[in-house]
Amino acid sequence: MSQSLPKIADSEWRVMKVLWKQSPLSAQQIIDTLEGETDWAPKTVKTLLNRLVGKCALGFHQEGRSYLYFPRISEEACQRLETRSFIDRVFDGALLPMVAAFCEDGKLTPEELKELREILEQNKGD
Repeated sequence: MSQSLPKIADSEWRVMKVLWKQSPLSAQQIIDTLEGETDWAPKTVKTLLNRLVGKCALGFHQEGRSYLYFPRISEEACQRLETRSFIDRVFDGALLPMVAAFCEDGKLTPEELKELREILEQNKGD
């Protein structure tokens, strides 16, 4: 895993999610997986793969004539970075207004509210 996490664009997230689920995969396997989800041309996927390699988010090794790609950064680490970036951008770094917005929006299920309470209780002493 790399030391600092790169900023991953929305389109790049789609590619990363494929590889976080299963890797290593060839470019063609990634193209085939994304085929039902996007209308991207194979060249677009290959461009995204090259960008992610350039950002050190992906690594690859050659097997025969194919390159097999794999993540060099974890999904959890990227989620934490994106969450912090979102909170900083939208809520000026304040977590409470974000949580309040989700709760007031009424989109949380009773199970999610229960889970949120449990998380808050676990972190009470921190």
